[in-house]
Amino acid sequence: MATASNQTNILINQELSIQISLNGLSFCILQRDTNTISYLKHFEVPQKQTPFQVLDELKKIFKNTLELQSNFGAIHVVYINELATLVPKPLFNEDAIADYLKFNSKILQTDFIAHDFIAINDSVNVYVPYMNINNYLYERFGTFAYKHFSTILLEEILQTEKHAEDKKMYVHVNKTHFEIVVTNTGDLTLYNTFTYTTKEDFIYYILFTAEQLQLNPETLTLVLLGTIVEKDALYNMLFKYIRHIQFGKPNTNYIVAQETKHSNYILKHSF
Repeated sequence: MATASNQTNILINQELSIQISLNGLSFCILQRDTNTISYLKHFEVPQKQTPFQVLDELKKIFKNTLELQSNFGAIHVVYINELATLVPKPLFNEDAIADYLKFNSKILQTDFIAHDFIAINDSVNVYVPYMNINNYLYERFGTFAYKHFSTILLEEILQTEKHAEDKKMYVHVNKTHFEIVVTNTGDLTLYNTFTYTTKEDFIYYILFTAEQLQLNPETLTLVLLGTIVEKDALYNMLFKYIRHIQFGKPNTNYIVAQETKHSNYILKHSF
């Protein structure tokens, strides 16, 4: 009886986070009782998929990955796509929710539109999750929580900058896209996402954003998050034009073996 009870506690203490994009899937398991990330793995695909292909891939990974076949105390799902926009909460009307997206995103009439409240700056993030994947996960696990990745990114950056007295530009880098978040004394000035294929694309969007916001590359503090590492091609290109570059740190203290602190930023903050 004691053994069964201990095993139940272990399962309850485990939480699973799944990061879903059309370019791949990521999985992270947090062991709550030891504050340890016990499993973290990315499954990339060679080219952008449809939500139906992503679901097929998700099913295969669950079938073939022993670590993902446990029971979990909580499930967290994070959607990564460009189908999102921020709305000031006082202007948000749930009955007109599709209108916020249709001007800057290509959406279908059949798309389900969700929203996250971002309390720290009194805004609403309106976005499209993939409901075929949601339905599968509900059948497999029951209830779970889901958010758009930009909700987590903005919440954590604004929390970090809450008492700041300067301007900062954050750049969160993924394989095919990156996000720019600009803050001014803790307030959000700009959030945008950009796709890129070359390091020239990457630096162009960053310098263009700085120019539009009248941010001087000689004095601007730029904080890097995500897959970028020191001395890689993107970093070296940045270093030619931006004087003050630093890597961000998560607002968590999870124990993760052999990993740089600024990487997997969204996954770490999804729990």
